[in-house]
Amino acid sequence: MGYANVEDRNAIEAEKPWEERDLPTTTFEMLSRTAAAHGSRNAMTYRLLSDPGSASETLSWTQLREKTAQAANMFRQLGVGETDVVAFVLPNATETVLTYLGGQVAGIVNPINPLLDAEQIGAILRETNAKVVVTLRAFPKTDVAQKTAEAVRLAPNVSTVLEVDLHRYLTGLKKLIVPLIRPKNPVGHKAQVLDFNAELNKQPKSLAFDDSAADRVAAYFHTGGTTGMPKVVQHRYSGIVYNAWLGDKLLFEPTDVQICPLPLFHVFATVVCMGASLSSGAEIVFPTPQGYRGEGVFDNFWKLVEKHKVTFMITVPTAMSALMQRKVDADISTLRLAFCGSAPLPLELYKRFEAAAGVTICEGYGLTEATCLVTINPPEGEKRVGSIGLPFPYTDIKIMSVATGEEVGTDEIGEICISNPGVYQGHTYTEDDKNEGLFYAGPLGNAQYLRTGDLGRKDPDGYLWITGRAKDLIIRGGHNIDPAEIEEALAGHEAVAFAGAIGQPDAHAGEVPCAFVELVDGATVTSDELMEYAKAHIHERAAHPKHLEIMGELPKTAVGKIFKPDLRKSAITRVLNSALSGMDAEVSAVTEDKKRGLVAHVTTTGEVSDDDLKKALGVFTIPWEKAA
Repeated sequence: MGYANVEDRNAIEAEKPWEERDLPTTTFEMLSRTAAAHGSRNAMTYRLLSDPGSASETLSWTQLREKTAQAANMFRQLGVGETDVVAFVLPNATETVLTYLGGQVAGIVNPINPLLDAEQIGAILRETNAKVVVTLRAFPKTDVAQKTAEAVRLAPNVSTVLEVDLHRYLTGLKKLIVPLIRPKNPVGHKAQVLDFNAELNKQPKSLAFDDSAADRVAAYFHTGGTTGMPKVVQHRYSGIVYNAWLGDKLLFEPTDVQICPLPLFHVFATVVCMGASLSSGAEIVFPTPQGYRGEGVFDNFWKLVEKHKVTFMITVPTAMSALMQRKVDADISTLRLAFCGSAPLPLELYKRFEAAAGVTICEGYGLTEATCLVTINPPEGEKRVGSIGLPFPYTDIKIMSVATGEEVGTDEIGEICISNPGVYQGHTYTEDDKNEGLFYAGPLGNAQYLRTGDLGRKDPDGYLWITGRAKDLIIRGGHNIDPAEIEEALAGHEAVAFAGAIGQPDAHAGEVPCAFVELVDGATVTSDELMEYAKAHIHERAAHPKHLEIMGELPKTAVGKIFKPDLRKSAITRVLNSALSGMDAEVSAVTEDKKRGLVAHVTTTGEVSDDDLKKALGVFTIPWEKAA
């Protein structure tokens, strides 16, 4: 059945209740069904290098099932039971996929962002009480091994470290040179250190223990990561299977090939993309350890599409922006769809990409707390650019007033709240206190609608539009940044009395961190000095402010809280006026619109065409209009 409109969605739900569908209970059962149906077909391909002519590693569905069983057996032999945790701190690789799958078969898998610093990784390992950690053996041009060794030292609960050596993927001269320049392998902790593949190859190729008989928590994913201890979200098999079923039911055929240059520590790559392949039998291609960040990936992307006969590309706005700086230099006639998520997509970028690549773009919306998928612009229906589309089947969305807690009407703004099989009601986070106040009561008074923290509205046709955020996050290219870390860092400077951080519009990343400060009486310090101070005291590079402004006094509420809407208006005015420089046009005001959120009003004083304004401002997600 296709998916083009609300009627199609309702028809899918009308087929039968979710609970009555013939669905696998566990990830291993899902993989086993697909291996039985498509055993010899390609399941996944991994490329260490972006050059289409370089070597790659491909596993069939039968091989993926066998190696997943070996990984699960290995973890069980190391003492991992259904409630024990296998964490991994890895770039993308075949072993990363095997750890993700085998870890949730044996116990609970915990992907961790390798870009975090050692203290944050260690904090996650302690919070999840990880027993086994899978990471890299020391390798040139990466400090993952060094950071993980320090993190394990800070987490005495870890009993075993399994190391993945990327050297096995090398060929030619590089294979000879790397052992000569490889950094010294770090230890500094008391956990035993074993070679991942050596231990894997000792295991039988069928599951040596009984698979889980019922639904349970199978994965932990952390959110954020820029302030102290990130929150850890619990994912059950049922939520993972639901997301996989959506990809199978609505998007993929076994003959499809998707290219996924996204990191495997994130739900987009694992739960959504990997899951869709696990359920449908479509091949998934992972180019380079760093995905889109890998050397030469953007330059070779279209050639990789041609090489693997890709039909479906997974992308984010920042990647689309980078790809539009390269010409389409290959035969990409197999490409049918691009699924874009993580951040709003600017209208002009949407148009340019569709024109250049000749491919339909489906924007979607999801969040870690809901296992992931929530809405999509229907693949076979109308794409309302700027909207995040229609709810997936078996997903119910309510827009709730932040002030009253009551459901609002059509085109009224409120907090987006969701209920679907991916929501773990009452147990979203591992820490009980973080689940308090996270849900709105459903029709019978049961706490079942997850509060997303995003503000939005439903239009008369059921399309969802995000207009802002109730939770105070900065989203830089899909990466969540808590402004509190920026504010706390700046507040540590002796000259700073108050600090407020927001996200300012950015043509490439959607938004980037921006800070405003008020100095103590008599203090003298420059913006540049405060910028350097902030960089030295903020753990993560993504959270470093791109602009810092010293104000005589920050806008505040009656109770003395910094009033961030005024800061956002100031930043929008500055950034958009910079984009309009050289034209007889400027932002004369930024106002709040009940449907669209903050809107910039542009005044023109000379001959400025609408096309010129669209070209200058269409790269931003901020809505704008010409002033009367």
